[in-house]
Amino acid sequence: MKRCLCILLCLLLAACASNPRLQEVRALAGDAPKLAGFNDLSQRFRDTFQREQPYLSAAAVQREEALDRKRHDAYPDFVALHSAATTYLRALGALAGGDTFNYGDQVQQMSHSIKAWPDTGLSDRHVNAYAGLVRLLLRSATAREQDQAVQAMLREGYEPLQGTLDAMHTLLRYFNKNHDNEQRIVLGMLAVEIPYADAPRDRLLAALARAHQQEKLKEYRLLGLRHTLAAQHIDAIRERHAALYRGLDPLPATDAAGTAPSAIPPATAQGAQP
Repeated sequence: MKRCLCILLCLLLAACASNPRLQEVRALAGDAPKLAGFNDLSQRFRDTFQREQPYLSAAAVQREEALDRKRHDAYPDFVALHSAATTYLRALGALAGGDTFNYGDQVQQMSHSIKAWPDTGLSDRHVNAYAGLVRLLLRSATAREQDQAVQAMLREGYEPLQGTLDAMHTLLRYFNKNHDNEQRIVLGMLAVEIPYADAPRDRLLAALARAHQQEKLKEYRLLGLRHTLAAQHIDAIRERHAALYRGLDPLPATDAAGTAPSAIPPATAQGAQP
């Protein structure tokens, strides 16, 4: 009997390992850490005023302090979006691997609703997508038949994850605009002030200022590349997730009547931006 059970278990494991869909889902889940760039850039966005302050005029400081408070208020919601997306991908990967991913505590921490931040492009549509993803994670904490469970999670999670990733992509565009504005403030101030430090007695000050200017140019160029790379990672995960959704088995006729999800709009399936 024990030998038969071992053989049966080996056959089941072999069947799981040979299922292309489960392999693709695990590969998608393995790319979840690539979304970490969004978190890093969110934190940099939050700390904009701290970097800008030495380069601001007295009049500009008061205006930027008000924006700084808004950035700090919005930051926890940006982190919540990233946490929901990565938790869903990890849970999906664990399910495809035959494991039970214990994410209950983490989801409980995300269960508080986030808010729309219209100035950044984070809209009610994105807030609803995040809420839907968290609800799905709360319902999916128990293990079920593997392939069917993976398909059910992909089917239910398609629109919420796509909306959450779209929110992250939208915010990255806003972070990048904020980055461009910071670059104009800092490099503009240096360009104006350095010529005044060019007197012979200020040679050392001028040399240090020019070296600082070159370092800031490099910093902003690299930050621009980081924004581009983070957006590319989001787009890639969004498209691979959509491809898995398109490859789902058709729902039985009894389920399809009135409950089947609508077909993927062509633009969304290609990861088009709103």
